[in-house]
Amino acid sequence: MKNLFLLSLLSIVIINVCNAQQPRKADDARLLDYYQNQRFADALTYLKSVYTEPVTDAKELSRLAYTSAMAHRLPEAESYYQQMYDKDTTNVSVIYNLANINQRRNNNSKAELYFKKLVVIDSTNFNAYNNLAQLYRDKGDLTNETINFEKANHLNPVDADVAFDLSQVYMMQEQSPKAEKILTTAIAADPQNVLLQQAMLKLNYIEGKWHETVATGEQLLLAGDSSVSTISKLGRAYYQVKNYTCGIAVLTSLPETNQTENTAYTTAICYKMLKDQKNAILHFNKAIDMSISKGTATYYSEMADSYENTRQLKKAQVAYQKALLYDESPLTYYYLATLLDTKLNDKRNALKYFKKYLAAQPGKKQQAYIDYSAQRITALSSK
Repeated sequence: MKNLFLLSLLSIVIINVCNAQQPRKADDARLLDYYQNQRFADALTYLKSVYTEPVTDAKELSRLAYTSAMAHRLPEAESYYQQMYDKDTTNVSVIYNLANINQRRNNNSKAELYFKKLVVIDSTNFNAYNNLAQLYRDKGDLTNETINFEKANHLNPVDADVAFDLSQVYMMQEQSPKAEKILTTAIAADPQNVLLQQAMLKLNYIEGKWHETVATGEQLLLAGDSSVSTISKLGRAYYQVKNYTCGIAVLTSLPETNQTENTAYTTAICYKMLKDQKNAILHFNKAIDMSISKGTATYYSEMADSYENTRQLKKAQVAYQKALLYDESPLTYYYLATLLDTKLNDKRNALKYFKKYLAAQPGKKQQAYIDYSAQRITALSSK
């Protein structure tokens, strides 16, 4: 009986050991179908049903980590990658994925830490330097941003995104020759790259290289770039090379909603140089309107009210009058009229502003003000 018990126990142990050694194999064809159809959440559910906890095998962890990341289950992906990292702290792929996942989750301090570990192990990792540079940019650390973009650019000088980013940094630091060098190299490898051409346009514009600005701007137009930034720079360059007609043509091609103070002003001076003063004045007025905040009249009106409440009546009058320079609001006319009438005893000007108030055709919501103004106009006119 005792021997029979021991034999049964031994059989159970052997079966369990055999089962433990049995590989947990996922159906690769099924997984491929999930991946090809972007069904990563389903793929993850399937893998978890095959690779039940505890998971210790490196291949299983890797599959679970990758699939979790693709399914946007980032906390789970990080957990699986962390288990892999704990087993091997020098695995470049695992460190990169941990850094990338933390960057995607905006855990930038942790991402920075992992990217730093990565470049210690692999000093030729282009992506790590590029990502570090972006993290430093977000922190406002221009020095380290520059250093890491430079390292990334040194490893791959024809990468358009890094060349563009580094050129912006150099332009900010007024190091135009360096910016020109890296852009020239990158553009030689990819002449049709709009991003690089835009950077070169900006550089030529900053440097006042007007003929080069025109050439680059025209190339961008042919490539379909009609952004406000490109159009305004090209329009200004046309003005500088005295091609006023082309300047007007390109600047007025912008829809009215995309016009800016700068485009309106440049259009105006092009018209002025062609001695078309009527259109020059029209566009100068547009530039003035665009340069003034829409809230300016409100600010002056509110200031006037504060002056009035503190009995600084002359300052209140001046502030109301300044408000009217920016927006001839009916209510501003009314407030100024009542100030002049009741507090400054300036009946002549009060009458003038009451009339202006009614002439501005205030809405029916102001009927009480309309009636009062009409009464005061009658009373003041009879004096």
